[in-house]
Amino acid sequence: MNEFTPVLFAFIVLISVLGWYTSNLSVSGALSASLVGIVIGAAFGWKGLTILGLFFVSSSLLSRFKKSQKHAIEQKLAKTSKRDWQQVLANGGPASIFSILFIVINEPSLFFAFIVSIAAANSDTWASEIGPLSKGKPFSLRTLNRVEKGTSGAVSLIGTLSSLLGSFVIILFSYIITPSMTVNELIILTLFGFLGSIVDTLLGASIQVEYQCSRCGMRTEAKKHCSFSTMKVKGLVQINNEVVNFVSCILPGWIVLIIY
Repeated sequence: MNEFTPVLFAFIVLISVLGWYTSNLSVSGALSASLVGIVIGAAFGWKGLTILGLFFVSSSLLSRFKKSQKHAIEQKLAKTSKRDWQQVLANGGPASIFSILFIVINEPSLFFAFIVSIAAANSDTWASEIGPLSKGKPFSLRTLNRVEKGTSGAVSLIGTLSSLLGSFVIILFSYIITPSMTVNELIILTLFGFLGSIVDTLLGASIQVEYQCSRCGMRTEAKKHCSFSTMKVKGLVQINNEVVNFVSCILPGWIVLIIY
């Protein structure tokens, strides 16, 4: 466990406030981000916070990249790009759990689980933000047919490559700032981060809930669309996007713990 200093605390709060000020976080999202940052900072210090910060900054920038071209896709989503507490904990919760376990039992392999969970979150985010910019429609893993961009459980070549790159960036940065990591670990952990995005896609194609607007017919993750209640057409009501994100981030981390 690292010594938690006032400077570390001030930095975490400042970043969370800036996230709220720039409309990347809601009030609840900023409070949750502070909590996640405090836990990670207590476990892994500045190293852990810079890895988390790389995920937050890159995902925030990508959410704004060519935003006008992704406007139609946002209609399919239950929430906007301004992250609330549920979205923050869905992506940062697994990293926080591994951080708490590290504080309690001080097992070194928990650091690998931590960075893999962040890599999985970054992998899925990059795929979600860059994939929809492809010219062609993606393929649904459930029907193997082309579907509208933004459909859960759909894949495209650019989205898949972006996903792999998103994982690689987090693990490469971790490798650079962690002298004890080997090249083999860099490759293996990158693949496990990428696995998180694959799990997310498979769950999105199978059991993640999907609704259909009774007015315009659009399939969406939202319970309301066009000011009308939507009708469930796929999946389980309990399995929304946040649940899928949480599972896809924590599962690769647990697998890494088993291996190491």
